[in-house]
Amino acid sequence: MDKLKAFESFVSVAQKGSLTAAANAEGVAPAIIGRRLDGLESHLGVKLLVRTTRRISLTHEGSAFLEDCQRLLADVANAEASVSAGGLKASGHLRITAPAGFGRRHVAPLVPQFCAAHPDVTVSLNLSDRVVDLAAEGFDCAVRVGDLPDSSLVSVRMADNRRLCVATPEFLKRHGTPQTPNDLMRLRCLTLSSDASQTKGWAFRVPTATGAHEVIHLRPAGRMDCSDGQVLHDWCLGGHGIAWRSTWEVATQIKSGQLVSVLDDFAAAPNGIYAVFSQRKHLPLRLRLWIDFLKDRYAQQDYWGSPV
Repeated sequence: MDKLKAFESFVSVAQKGSLTAAANAEGVAPAIIGRRLDGLESHLGVKLLVRTTRRISLTHEGSAFLEDCQRLLADVANAEASVSAGGLKASGHLRITAPAGFGRRHVAPLVPQFCAAHPDVTVSLNLSDRVVDLAAEGFDCAVRVGDLPDSSLVSVRMADNRRLCVATPEFLKRHGTPQTPNDLMRLRCLTLSSDASQTKGWAFRVPTATGAHEVIHLRPAGRMDCSDGQVLHDWCLGGHGIAWRSTWEVATQIKSGQLVSVLDDFAAAPNGIYAVFSQRKHLPLRLRLWIDFLKDRYAQQDYWGSPV
């Protein structure tokens, strides 16, 4: 039995959920994948997968073994990348995840450019607003926006993420312009619903009695909230309230006059836009080049447009 090939087939079946999908990805018959799994289970003396005509599920032992297999295959890929690093020729498959809104605007358009520069690399891009478990789901890298929770993951800050309160000129004319953050509590605001992010609320930097400054968090109320940031953006453009959005979302509309930023004097310091990946001693060359590629693009002076 080719153990490495069996490990690869096991991981592929576990991730794709079927022998047929794994076989199609490898370009072999499903029966070959089945024989590899049978051989692996026989060699280990445990059942890794429960296979029925409708679905495949992992056993308890299979779930534990999956994580070890993913780590082993990553180490093999790292070893291969280290050998080829001298020639700076990246190859292999790269699995990336990013938030939906940011990913559509600032990750997806860059993937074709990266692939053109590295023709032996293939890329899968997953766009999701949930926090993806990189190790468990087999992703190489996540692009994340905002404050990062403490974890065993490694992060590289690639750019600042500034947040602004914005509204249409018509809305401010009808309802008034807030002069302090507390004024937001009496105005219609467009907020992310409780099952989304921004768990701390909207952040502002305000003066204290001693003359220093502190960061406060407010939870403005409104008649409408949503779990999707793009919807909030559209509602804001429709004149339905004040929204707290990132400059990468609203800079174009501010420049054109469709939106106006308010409370700029109280804006909190920016958080970051990060590349996040698992702790590894030797990163695959394709991943190192991808991170460097994003940092280079985001650092270009004209990438984000005119500063707001």
